[in-house]
Amino acid sequence: MAKKDDGNSSIMKDDAQYRQQLGARLREAREYLGLLQEEVAKYLRIPRSALSHIESGQRRIDALELKRLAALYKQPVSHFTDDELEVGMADDIAHLARSAAALSENDRQELARFADYLRARAKGDTSSDD
Repeated sequence: MAKKDDGNSSIMKDDAQYRQQLGARLREAREYLGLLQEEVAKYLRIPRSALSHIESGQRRIDALELKRLAALYKQPVSHFTDDELEVGMADDIAHLARSAAALSENDRQELARFADYLRARAKGDTSSDD
């Protein structure tokens, strides 16, 4: 006997996919800060395995846990939950910040001048190619 599709299977699939994306964002933030799962789990007062399940999308995260993690990771909750978040752009910016942090003070100033130049060029570059 075939099982009737009541539409719930697509909702459950979307929920699982959302949990995986949220978990991946939380894991990336934790790793970026150099925190261990054990340290974060202790902060949340949950077993390390529960945090592992959250990060892998196997366990739901409650609102209080998410709020505490956002505070720990120094990000707004929307950073982790916003579906419109341009993850690629956020990754690029994080990469640039890490790279710039390793530069000398003079090199960081030069990088800032170059960024100012690129912004000005982008604002003023409304003409078409001749």
